[in-house]
Amino acid sequence: MKRPDNKLRSASTAVEFRHVFVSLDGKRVLKDLSFEAEHGEMVFITGASGSGKTTLLRLAIGLLRPDEGQIFIDGREIEQLSEQELLAIRGGQMGMVFQEEALFTGLSVYDNAAYRLSEHGWSEAETERAVGEVLHFVGLESDADRLPDELSGGMKRRVEIARALIGWPSIMLYDEPTSGLDPLTAAHILDLVIRARDVHGITSLYVTKELHEIPYLASRAAAESEAGEVNIRETDAAHLPKTRVLLLEEGEIVWTGTPAEFERSALPVVTHMTHPETGARMVDFYIPDPWSKKRRPREEIL
Repeated sequence: MKRPDNKLRSASTAVEFRHVFVSLDGKRVLKDLSFEAEHGEMVFITGASGSGKTTLLRLAIGLLRPDEGQIFIDGREIEQLSEQELLAIRGGQMGMVFQEEALFTGLSVYDNAAYRLSEHGWSEAETERAVGEVLHFVGLESDADRLPDELSGGMKRRVEIARALIGWPSIMLYDEPTSGLDPLTAAHILDLVIRARDVHGITSLYVTKELHEIPYLASRAAAESEAGEVNIRETDAAHLPKTRVLLLEEGEIVWTGTPAEFERSALPVVTHMTHPETGARMVDFYIPDPWSKKRRPREEIL
């Protein structure tokens, strides 16, 4: 197969899959997958367990290689890159929050957050500044010396997000980041995702089976004031963040469109997800605002 040269293809495209096929353990996991994510866009990837969502993310960050097809990051075909170039992309251009807990239990919060930087030759002063900034962002600046075993589940997940956000990558991959968390803690994590997306202009691929998260993330926007305060508000139709839904079924994209179109769709392949037998709808779920002044004290919800 003739491949194009490794030049920037489009200034507006952060991630592009072109006719990607991949098999694992002899089973076809993804079939003819093609989509694009523009810079600053949030793409929700949903589908039943085993539909290929996590595999898609691992391909995007270069942890897996496709059997066929092409994957581009900022116009560079990652199949053409050396392992050193891929490591550089993972170290500075992309971050990933894995579904499973991935902290180093013997390292402090500070050292877990700094881990990616130490791999890529950052100076001590640069690392200290970057870690301080990202721990402040996730609200853990006073917990830098604690070990993971001393943290709650929500705090551990915030450390993982801090580690992925270190150095402010332009692309973030989230693999069910609220999995296993209680609703209030999950809401706190969702707001961190919104803040990173909007304040830092990060492109996001967001895998979830929790469909109530999609309208929450798609209907809210974060803005930073001149004083440096970040506020998250539900926004009107004219100012909605750029978002899109991809629905996977048995490794194929069977539907794509806006979150509103996803909720309204009457296609059986969509209603099977959005209107399960319980009758619950995406918008029936309520997530309280963790930044509200009426919220309970921090130690009660984390």
